[in-house]
Amino acid sequence: MTQAVPKAIAVAKLLDSTLRSDRGRLLAILAANLRDLSLAEDALQEAAVSALSHWGRAGVPASPQGWLLTVARRKALDRLRGARRDARKAEALAQLIVREEAEPDDIPDERLRLIFVCCHPALELKSRVALTLRTVCGLTTTEIARAFLDQEPTMGQRISRAKAKIAGAGISFFVPTAEHWPARLDAVLTTIYLIFTTGYLAGSDCTRDLCLEAEYLTRIIDRLRPEDPEIEGALAMILLTAARRAARIGIDGASLPLSEQDRNLWDRAQITEGRALLARAIARRSPGPFQIKAAIADCRLAEGGPDWPQIAALYAALFRFEPTPVVSLNAAVAVAEAGDPARGLEIVEGLADQLADYQPWCAARASLLAATGKPVEAARAYGRAIELAPGPAEVLFLEKRLAALPCTGSALPGRE
Repeated sequence: MTQAVPKAIAVAKLLDSTLRSDRGRLLAILAANLRDLSLAEDALQEAAVSALSHWGRAGVPASPQGWLLTVARRKALDRLRGARRDARKAEALAQLIVREEAEPDDIPDERLRLIFVCCHPALELKSRVALTLRTVCGLTTTEIARAFLDQEPTMGQRISRAKAKIAGAGISFFVPTAEHWPARLDAVLTTIYLIFTTGYLAGSDCTRDLCLEAEYLTRIIDRLRPEDPEIEGALAMILLTAARRAARIGIDGASLPLSEQDRNLWDRAQITEGRALLARAIARRSPGPFQIKAAIADCRLAEGGPDWPQIAALYAALFRFEPTPVVSLNAAVAVAEAGDPARGLEIVEGLADQLADYQPWCAARASLLAATGKPVEAARAYGRAIELAPGPAEVLFLEKRLAALPCTGSALPGRE
């Protein structure tokens, strides 16, 4: 008895470690075999439960991943044989199991297929994000709900509906062909971009770092589909933006504008790698939106301070790829920072119908009202921006700028 307990703990730890590192890879293979994401997840979970008892009795297999994959396939086969309507699928899976067991233990990496399924344009963006984090990254429903400030049951229902839609719509588990690649890749990278930005703005109470999860996903795609300039651009953007994370919050807990950040806290290794990736992508002479976003992130890191004229020009180029009000808002801020706050405010005011309840629009408008000598209007705008602020760091930043207005103090607000 005294030896059994430590052994069981050791087995549980090994199983947990295996699933943390390889769950996405195993699930991707099963989903590709079964063409059914829910069945693949259930089968892998049943295999994990079996592993706890079997490994404790017979010892850990030479390839824990291979064992889990084989047992999960058998569990899925049992389920399919129990449903007469799935007899043809069961026969195909039975043949696969025989073939795989006769060949050397070699687990291919099918995660690219799984990522494209989870990020299919037929799914709503937030559902894509949740499903990708759950299946490819292995986050729990609780962790995903916390990151997006949702209730766990609500997030669970969202993930279930997304899986049901994949099954009902017959979404294929394959990597897009050449003619469909650009559009489908953009859906994938947009999903990852939202994961990253959510993590970048998240508080310190998050149990999983979504910025690292976004980097992890982009590195998978880059490795499985090398030499694509937009993938390289997306990874460069993530690294160049994440490099400033340690410096973006001051000792008082307020977010800091670029001009006030301690550059010694910036991650030089991330900056070096990001710039190398960006240069490599640009050299391929196939420009795209994520390369432009990476170039904007790089311009924010310029030695003499952000290169606002260049940033404004880059946002104008980005607008040709993404003609959205959010891109126009960012361009307006860059125009203002480059020396024309009146023009920047004019652009921002023109976006009121589309972005009136968008917190960054409220914050930008408040800053530009202050910069153009309208402190009373700025104070009201800051009040609204504070109401909509995503976290305490942003609230503190805005409250300090509000207190500094001429009608409540002195000095004008800055920008990150």
